[in-house]
Amino acid sequence: MTATVVVDFLNSTGFAMMSFGSIIMIIISLVLLYLAIAKGFEPLLLIPIAFGMLLANLPGADMMKEPVVEIIRDPNTGELVSHTKEYGGLLYYLYQGVKLGIYPPLIFLGIGAMTDFGPLIANPKSILLGAAAQFGIFATFIGAVLMGFPGAEAASIAIIGGADGPTALYLTSKLAPQLLGPIAVAAYSYMALVPIIQPPIMKALTTKEERSVVMEQLRPVSKKEKIIFPIMVTLVVSLLLPSAATLVGMLMLGNLFRESGMTDRLSKTAQNEMINIVTILLGTTVGATASAENFWNLKTLGILALGLVAFSIGTASGVIFGKIMYKVSGGKVNPLIGSAGVSAVPMAARVSQKVGQEENPRNFLLMHAMGPNVAGVIGSAIAAGMLLMFFS
Repeated sequence: MTATVVVDFLNSTGFAMMSFGSIIMIIISLVLLYLAIAKGFEPLLLIPIAFGMLLANLPGADMMKEPVVEIIRDPNTGELVSHTKEYGGLLYYLYQGVKLGIYPPLIFLGIGAMTDFGPLIANPKSILLGAAAQFGIFATFIGAVLMGFPGAEAASIAIIGGADGPTALYLTSKLAPQLLGPIAVAAYSYMALVPIIQPPIMKALTTKEERSVVMEQLRPVSKKEKIIFPIMVTLVVSLLLPSAATLVGMLMLGNLFRESGMTDRLSKTAQNEMINIVTILLGTTVGATASAENFWNLKTLGILALGLVAFSIGTASGVIFGKIMYKVSGGKVNPLIGSAGVSAVPMAARVSQKVGQEENPRNFLLMHAMGPNVAGVIGSAIAAGMLLMFFS
């Protein structure tokens, strides 16, 4: 009897239910946790994603288990009603904020409150660098279509090239919700790994002389300009492309909280408590979609590969356009700031600063890179709006 109890207990443990795929995914999650904690690779993003991945691959924990619903006939009215027979896992319910497109706009609200658009206003030409970096989206869209993906799925995969996780999630929830898991993992993983992925591309496409260019200080931007900017961008973009209004509108509302000078409490809440809470929920549930059964198939691996291609093309196209501006300006523009045209804000701008200072310690590119970086945020939201308009 005692032996039977022991055997039954051992068979009920996660160790007995462990599959080879689960072991691999747990190892991957531990590697990501190491990169976040020991190497400091975007820990605020990578730790919840990696730990969510770990939780989702613990056999028997059922953190992402869907509820079991049965349809029964009401004995009093005779009508068919739904009845929850078994509730789902915790992360399943938290994941609904991703699935319903709630978390991404809230993240944009927080980003807007945290972001200074002054560098973009002071140097409007940096909009071109932000636009150039979106080339990765459209190039990958064509590649995904040629690989046989339907238009809506190809659009959702291509948006990974913008290196904007919230935008990728928002667009995918509208066009291809069945791909939310792999696209979420790809988009946020590549965002978190910007310090690893971008520098080799930047160095391969530029010369030491170009990377050493010291740019002139930006002009001061008035408070009036900073207040008018989010209002005008919201009006112009939303009227031209209504499908982009949700993301752009929330981004600019957060920025108006910041710049108006009248809503300090709202601004501080948006850029601290609110975005921190949403980041925890979004990051953990995004990681939880990377279960072994969802991850190890050709379609998912193809999406991950296309996402990396999209992000790499976006980085490269931004740097190449930066080289064009370097030539046109007579050597006054450092091409490295073009890599910040992808909308991983402010990570991509910090990478431009780091690579520039490695070549020239007098190089302070951060504020110059923030111009194309915030332009990239707006650009990826506009690109998502265009794809949503065409394929919804």
